[in-house]
Amino acid sequence: MTAESAAIEILLVDDSLADVRLTLEVLKGAKVRNHLHVAMDAEEAMALLTGAGERKIPLPDLILLDIDLPRRDGRELLDEIKQDDRLRHIPVVILTTSQAKMDVMRSYQLRANAFITKPVDVDQFFRVIKRIEPFWLEVVTLSRP
Repeated sequence: MTAESAAIEILLVDDSLADVRLTLEVLKGAKVRNHLHVAMDAEEAMALLTGAGERKIPLPDLILLDIDLPRRDGRELLDEIKQDDRLRHIPVVILTTSQAKMDVMRSYQLRANAFITKPVDVDQFFRVIKRIEPFWLEVVTLSRP
């Protein structure tokens, strides 16, 4: 996909405002045009994905999902996405502070496309997000309806 192509729609599901701001900052400078939409919890994310909420967004090309969310766990959201015929084709990258082996295994069992542990250090977090960009936005051919 080139910069002249349609913008890539990204849904970030994360309850950390600091992580949301940093991700937005990194993706603003991406080589590939993108629109970042944010949901602060699984309920809001599912409403955006199904069009059930007040806010309407295009179906995302990529979902960045934290698993430790308020109200409903990110793993439950991942499972719901991957069981929905309209949504299952969307790549879901788990982006979480967890390093627990069980979280990694469970995420892949639920068909996550990647599992990335967020560093606590801001500079390292910035570098991790910068590494997501070239692979998921430049190298991978995303399934676009």
